[in-house]
Amino acid sequence: MTVFDHKRITNQQIKLDVKGLRRGVYSDQYFANVVQILEGVSSDLGDMPVEAQYFNRRQPRTLVAGVDVALAILKHATGYFEGNQFVDTSAQLDVEAVADGVFTTYAGNPMEVQPVIKVRGRYRDFALLETAMLGVLTRASRVATNVYHVLEVSNGKPILFFPARFDLPDVQAIDGYAYWLAVQRYNHDFNQQMNALVSTDAQGAWWGGEGGGTVPHALISSFLGDTADAMVAYARHVPVEVPRIALVDFNNDTVAASLAILDAYWPYYRAALESGDAESRGRWTLHGVRIDTSSNVRDVSLEPDGPYGINPQLIHLVRDSMDAAWERWNVPQAWVDEAKAFCRQVKIVASGGFDRARIENYERENVPVDMYGVGSRFFQNDSSTSTDYSMDIVRVKPGDQWIKMAKVGRQPCDNSDLEPVDLSMLE
Repeated sequence: MTVFDHKRITNQQIKLDVKGLRRGVYSDQYFANVVQILEGVSSDLGDMPVEAQYFNRRQPRTLVAGVDVALAILKHATGYFEGNQFVDTSAQLDVEAVADGVFTTYAGNPMEVQPVIKVRGRYRDFALLETAMLGVLTRASRVATNVYHVLEVSNGKPILFFPARFDLPDVQAIDGYAYWLAVQRYNHDFNQQMNALVSTDAQGAWWGGEGGGTVPHALISSFLGDTADAMVAYARHVPVEVPRIALVDFNNDTVAASLAILDAYWPYYRAALESGDAESRGRWTLHGVRIDTSSNVRDVSLEPDGPYGINPQLIHLVRDSMDAAWERWNVPQAWVDEAKAFCRQVKIVASGGFDRARIENYERENVPVDMYGVGSRFFQNDSSTSTDYSMDIVRVKPGDQWIKMAKVGRQPCDNSDLEPVDLSMLE
């Protein structure tokens, strides 16, 4: 459940390997040892209820994601085997959890953490699930927090989610959900209406999104390096509702490529204007150009001592050149305003090596970028972005009373965002 739509993701969307989770396939082996030991000792110890808390220690705060997945794991894999028959004991757990989309804060004191899940129940029934639960919380919260940090400096400009090629296909759904969650949090906090823009259908599977994008360099290769020809074919064969966004750095001459596409589209667009054909106007509208210049090359439109890769100077040059493209078309006076608008509505998308610091710098300098594409930086996991979760048993109930039983340096903690969860209501 998120704090924005109050809809819980269930296993119908997540599609957990329930059999594998129950058998401990995804568990660190010492948890299997725990289960074996607790099943073999006296019932006083083996059946003793415990209180477990799941938390992270990312400073100064973490955008929490993955809670619904962790709860689905508890729902479908808590229990034990009698022979080959699994006995589901999830209904015997007392569970509290926060909603995805809240923040936890941490100031560096491990005695003062904010749990995102609390579980009370017989430990051996859910001990095997710790590895998987921590894994999904860590992955989703790290991506969500990294995305949010980028959005904070974007000035409301869309951030395209481009990391699919940098990890396993299996993680695309949870990564795309974490990205979507960060966008919702940003919109809520900054009173924005930014759309979540992912590149694969899998990334949108949990929240109803669909993959979108531009064209790859490979398509331009297929048209013998002629970007304009490739984009003419794109306009003819791709449905009109799909934005026409051209990749313009193939020949390392982004200005020439952008102008060539505008030159090719304008006659069709003008004909559509004259005939009143709204669909054709959409078909021959260039919605954007994406600049993805490699960091080791200098665009030929720059001076010999100009900067390499994508840079503010290049983007300004592309913007100014496109805005003035209509001047080369010998446009009749009656169509001048339309020609100007046709050129100036083209957005600039910058991608390749962008992170929070670089985007913040571009925005500070008012570089005319309309959208940023960010990829592997959303997976960053260093000392400043580590969002690792832990689980501690902090209380036990050997009789009628709960007593504290945390390891040295830890203690039971609370979080005002925790709410009771009825696992029996989850699908």
